Amino acid sequence: MRKSAVLAVVAFGLALPGAYAATDEWKVDPMHSAAHFSIKHMMISTVRGSFGKLSGTVDYDGKNLANAKVNASIDATTIDTNEAKRDEHLRGKDFFEVEKFPNITFKSTKIKPSGKGKFSMTGDLTMHGVTKPVTLAVEGPSQQIDDKHGNYKVGFSATGTINRKDFGITYNSVLDGGGVALGEQVPITLDIELSKPSGKASDKPKS
Repeated sequence: MRKSAVLAVVAFGLALPGAYAATDEWKVDPMHSAAHFSIKHMMISTVRGSFGKLSGTVDYDGKNLANAKVNASIDATTIDTNEAKRDEHLRGKDFFEVEKFPNITFKSTKIKPSGKGKFSMTGDLTMHGVTKPVTLAVEGPSQQIDDKHGNYKVGFSATGTINRKDFGITYNSVLDGGGVALGEQVPITLDIELSKPSGKASDKPKS
C-alpha cells in the first residue's frame, strides 16, 4: 500500500531555484531521504511504514522550473512497518509482488508554482506493474548548504494521497461487524535531500 512514497521524492527537485543550478543534475541522497506512508487498519487505527531505499535525479537548467525533469525510484523490497511477518506479506502476491515488480518509479510530467516556496508536481507513477498520473504538493527548497564534503545540498518535503486499488493492490478482508480490514486511501510523506558536486574536495568523513 506504500507505493506513493516514490512520487514525492521526485517532486522535490522541481522546485530548485536558479541560484542553485550551476550544475544541471541533482541526485537524491539516499542516506538522508525517506518515504513514509500510512493506512487505516480495521477503520480504527493507523499503521505507518516506510521504504528504506530511494534513488533518483533532477535535471534543472536553473532558469525555467516548468522544464525541470524528475526521475525517481523506490526499492519496494525495503518496505518496513516494524512487523516482520506483515512486511513479508506486503512483499508477496497479495500486495506488491516484489519478485515481479521490485521497484516503484516516478517520472515528472508537469511542474508549476502554487505559492511562495510551494509547488505542484504531476507525474507518472508506476507501481505493481500499473502506471497512473499522480500529483504531489511540494514545499521547498531549503537554503542551499555546502556540506564541506564536496557537495551542495538542498531539502524538500512532499505530500500526497493515492488509492492502492488504482494500482491493482486490492487485497482486503471483511470484518465480522461489517466494514473491511484495510483502507484504500494511502497518504504519503516524503522528506528528500538533493545533492550535487560543489567542486570543493574534502577528506572529512561523510555523516
